[in-house]
Amino acid sequence: MPTRDRLLALLVAVVWGLNFPAIHLSLEHFPPFFLVFLRFAVIAVPTVLLVPRPDVPLRWLLGYGFGFGVLQFVFLYAAMDAGMPTGLASLVLQSSAPFTVALAGLLLHERLSGRQLAGILLAVAGLGGIAVHRAGLDGGATLLPVLLTLCGGLGWALGNLSNRLARPARPFRLMLWMTTVPPLPMLAVSLLTEGPARIGESLTGLGSREGLLALGGLAFTVVVATLGGSGIWTALMSRHPSGVVAPFSMLVPVVGTASAWLMFGEATPPVELACGALVVAGVLIGSRPPRLPRPAAPVPAGRNPDDAAVAGTAGSRV
Repeated sequence: MPTRDRLLALLVAVVWGLNFPAIHLSLEHFPPFFLVFLRFAVIAVPTVLLVPRPDVPLRWLLGYGFGFGVLQFVFLYAAMDAGMPTGLASLVLQSSAPFTVALAGLLLHERLSGRQLAGILLAVAGLGGIAVHRAGLDGGATLLPVLLTLCGGLGWALGNLSNRLARPARPFRLMLWMTTVPPLPMLAVSLLTEGPARIGESLTGLGSREGLLALGGLAFTVVVATLGGSGIWTALMSRHPSGVVAPFSMLVPVVGTASAWLMFGEATPPVELACGALVVAGVLIGSRPPRLPRPAAPVPAGRNPDDAAVAGTAGSRV
């Protein structure tokens, strides 16, 4: 992987990590479900008008949009609105990786290697430690946001499976068209749960400091994180093995936690940082590609292959 592409992968990880503080700023002004509607609607409208529909089965397009776009962000935004710390949200959402591997084994009958299973168990242990710690804080009131974020990770995993089954020839086009799925259901959910009055109130005062920060956060999420970050990531995944590119995503919770501390003074307890390290390690272990067998050494001309095998065996005993 050339240095230029490594720097691009690092840039995407930084952008995606900063996306969590951007969401936090937007949630300070907009209701969570209406914010999900806005996030996808501003991409969906130009996509329908300007981008040809990808040649994939409709059910996988809908599954990708519903899992990644609706379920993930309904639960994530609801969790952050309910008090989920910004840095911790970026960490717990990494649960999507072990969820994806486990669901692929259960639903798609993909074989799990020993390394993948070990990675899942390590990540689950870390997430369980965070949940246990949160359950002991404030009478367990802080546990609900963690559970909601885990549900967001599960939604992301379901979207990953639909994306994999779609097998798009142009992944970025599928990503754009995925954004056409969430707006209408999210607008309906917002109207039913948050109400027209709260939605209308959020559309006023956009010229205030809070409103401008919320719009800036929304613009960062849509333009920089979704279009820019996902576009670069898709290009990198098309040029290099996933096992080379994917580990860079492990920097996302590091950036998310550090930026939340710098911007909002949000400290993460040491026990949760330690559990978070287990999650990141588990995801990293589970995402590593299997080792390929070493090619056999060429046999010099005129030499018996059996002699070479015996020599190789003897050398391995030294």
